[in-house]
Amino acid sequence: MTRTGVALVGTGMVARAHARSLQDLADRVDVRGVYSREPERRSAFAAEFGFPPAASLEALLADPAVEIVIVITPPNARLDIVEAAARAGKHLLLEKPLERTAEAAARIVRLCAEAGVRLGVVFQERLRPPAVALRDLVVSGELGDIVAGQCLVPWWRPQSYYDEPGRGTYARDGGGVLITQAIHSLDLLCMLMGPVAEVQAMVGTTRLHRMESEDSVSAGIRFASGALGTLWATTAAYPGAAESIGIDFERGAARLSGGALTVSRHDGTTRTVGAGDGETGGGADPMAFSHQRHRAVIADFVAAVRENRDPLIRGTDALEVQLLIEAIVASSRERRAIALAARS
Repeated sequence: MTRTGVALVGTGMVARAHARSLQDLADRVDVRGVYSREPERRSAFAAEFGFPPAASLEALLADPAVEIVIVITPPNARLDIVEAAARAGKHLLLEKPLERTAEAAARIVRLCAEAGVRLGVVFQERLRPPAVALRDLVVSGELGDIVAGQCLVPWWRPQSYYDEPGRGTYARDGGGVLITQAIHSLDLLCMLMGPVAEVQAMVGTTRLHRMESEDSVSAGIRFASGALGTLWATTAAYPGAAESIGIDFERGAARLSGGALTVSRHDGTTRTVGAGDGETGGGADPMAFSHQRHRAVIADFVAAVRENRDPLIRGTDALEVQLLIEAIVASSRERRAIALAARS
């Protein structure tokens, strides 16, 4: 198999999950270079994983062997990188979120569409086998229509996490628990329950954290299908627990939590998928999970480029959940229900 040229831009906290994934995929990808704005950090990271350091972003984008650029920078550093890479004809896989605001995220989606390049996003929880099984259950319709859903993200972050410059700020991250942590579970909820019609929410920061943005969110959601949903997300729930999604159907219920899915039917039968892997990243160590799901996302994106198809997780998916996040924040600020535009 001819290997696909890949460039890695950014060497932050989650970059190691990407680097290990790329090492595992060495039979199908050729890492052409690693770039970060800090030369010492760039060289150390490249040496750690045996990848070549790149002298500049321009040098990476000028390499005709580079077909895919994986962008792992903070959200505020994305737009210029995406614009330059798309203009150079490179396909783009971005860490979540696409950018700090839905407006900027929409611009990234448009830039890639106009340049004719693929845009994928790392919502790796979608590819967890129990989540795939739950999606298949929803699509099959065997339990009937969805009537309600619940999304819980009871995570913990110590103050030291938010003491890092820029973390939890609007200027760098675009917000707090919603856009940085709960975005994964919200994405799953939207994938499973369909587009959102309306939200009403309360957003705030507890006394446990000194930070610019929110560490706690409570929201009621009405989906376009008519089903109701609830969201509770926080990074102030010590010591942190696994996120969970519960869905009530006409003929049963399903609960996805901690890497396990339990399906309970009204006839009294129960089925489980996965034994629970305990990997959540919901405690003090945000990297307390394996890189296997990142590897699955990267492998699919490489295959999508080779096969000239959309990746399983598209930029438009990330834009949809970002629009929902902004509606939740607006609802709290304006103290009213916020309607979301119908999805075409």
